[in-house]
Amino acid sequence: MSIKDGLPINPEVVRWARERAGFSVDDASKVFKKINSWEVGESQPSYPQLEQMSEKFKCPIAVFFFPAPPDIPSVESSFRTLTSSFISSLPRTIKSFLRKGQAMQINLGELNDGKNPSSQLITKDLNFSDESSLTEIAASIREYLGVSVDMQMGWRNADKALESWREAFARVGIYVFKDAFHASDYFGFCLYDQEFPIIYINNSSTKTRQIFTLFHELGHLIFHTSGVDVQDGSYIYSLAKDSRRIEVICNGLAAKILVPDDVLDRLLIDRVVDRELATKLANQFGVSREVIYRKFLDRGLIDQGEYQHAASEWGEQIQQKQGGSGNYYNSQFAYLGSRYIDLAFTRYHQQRFDSARLAEYLNIKPKNLPKFEEKFGGAY
Repeated sequence: MSIKDGLPINPEVVRWARERAGFSVDDASKVFKKINSWEVGESQPSYPQLEQMSEKFKCPIAVFFFPAPPDIPSVESSFRTLTSSFISSLPRTIKSFLRKGQAMQINLGELNDGKNPSSQLITKDLNFSDESSLTEIAASIREYLGVSVDMQMGWRNADKALESWREAFARVGIYVFKDAFHASDYFGFCLYDQEFPIIYINNSSTKTRQIFTLFHELGHLIFHTSGVDVQDGSYIYSLAKDSRRIEVICNGLAAKILVPDDVLDRLLIDRVVDRELATKLANQFGVSREVIYRKFLDRGLIDQGEYQHAASEWGEQIQQKQGGSGNYYNSQFAYLGSRYIDLAFTRYHQQRFDSARLAEYLNIKPKNLPKFEEKFGGAY
């Protein structure tokens, strides 16, 4: 049988993938006219149709050939601190990325034979209660990551800082992926797993905001729960006491780690506190000016009106600077990260799978693999 005649996929998995993605048969049939036939085994999709179904349902192509639907817990079950109403209110685009995140966890498991390759895993080694102080948690995390403030201040810009933090996270067992969420109020999310905890960040937000999101989501993972970094934090007040405490910790963690209070206090000695100083310090720490200004506000160095006025002006400046998406393959490199890409090429050259599977791991067309490898393959 040729690919044109259809592929011998498991009909049960087709139904599982559709239902998991939240599509009714009627909704799915608007895109896949024969999906009802595929689900009962009367016909089979072509490879292009399978690719399209994989993308639509955020499910790896290989899963469709499994002898039975995989035993993957629902995304909702991993959000221990969040209410079911909050999860159900998430936009479909965000829910789609959550499923894509689960697919990436499956990929990582396959590529690493089910074992995290890092010699240290921060989510296993660090343990805190929801009564632990924010200062204690922040200091322990920075020490575990092995990044000093001097190293941080040596990074030349926010782009370098983001990639350096991303690499530091990979060293302690957390893969960080990116994508354009097309939902400006959502900055990122994390999915907890004992072996492959991951973080996804919205590439459409500024680099400093992406860095901030990294640490917000790391907080969730440290507490062994998935989480979402969203602009409107009013949902926190509807949470139970313990869950609310964890969310508060996650919200404050980034500023505590990225701009340690004792370091900032030394830098403020005999300095004029204004927007110019906020800009200089923001560049030094690789954070947004708003983060620095919030710390000024917390210390009583500026008032609420000045903080809000400055934050509003800076927000407008950021919106004016945002540009286009750029080259697709450059974007894929940024989204997946060099560690993941090198891992996929390594396993491919070890003849673990064919080029079609490699293309699926990298989300590019098979014909473009040679050019992509030449540019981004790295050393393996």
